[in-house]
Amino acid sequence: MTEALYLHDAYRTEFESEVVAAEGPRVVLATTAFYPTGGGQPCDTGTLESPDGRSFRVVEVSKTPMGISHLLDAPGLLPGTTVRGWVDWPRRLAHMRHHTALHILSGVVFRRFGSGITGGQIYVDRARMDFSLPEFNPKVAEELIEGMNEVVRQNLPIRVRFVPRAEIQRDPSLVRVAAHLVPDVETVRLIDIEGFDVQADGGTHVRSTGEVGLARLVGVENKGSRNKRMTLALEPSG
Repeated sequence: MTEALYLHDAYRTEFESEVVAAEGPRVVLATTAFYPTGGGQPCDTGTLESPDGRSFRVVEVSKTPMGISHLLDAPGLLPGTTVRGWVDWPRRLAHMRHHTALHILSGVVFRRFGSGITGGQIYVDRARMDFSLPEFNPKVAEELIEGMNEVVRQNLPIRVRFVPRAEIQRDPSLVRVAAHLVPDVETVRLIDIEGFDVQADGGTHVRSTGEVGLARLVGVENKGSRNKRMTLALEPSG
């Protein structure tokens, strides 16, 4: 299986790895910094370069039984080749900020309503999240966004840590999505917003809430009797 560097360091955008499998323009690497599509977060894009200087665009990244697969804009890499990789940083950072924003929003909703997540999607310029809420309207949504922005202003540290699966089984609040969506692994990755919220998650995140930037409400939708959707956008950070 592919060693996923992004799980430990979301800010790493350069790496070197060996091609372990290839089929046309698809290659599986021994190690990668590219995030594969999953959990509502789109994949990274970027570039792989072969030892002879040929450059290949990485246009899609996905998880497969063999490991993390990279779809290139052309075939040409063979198993055993050592390549250098570069992740497109602006796209990665946008996903990191929006993913962390949703974690903060989830924490605010959980503290106020005790409600979990029923769905979500991250984009480069916005993000949306669905919740199971008994009562919801634009006023409540604006209050939730303001609560989220207060956490951003506090600039709380965000850390990644790994715990035995038994720990999240003892504390169900660590999982805001359906339990069956948590990977069946012995060690679970947690995103810890210091003093505010901890959630099991496999995506990429920034190092502090201040890096997220302030959010504004873009839209509110009623997706059912209890399923409510909020869409937000972020102001430039820093």
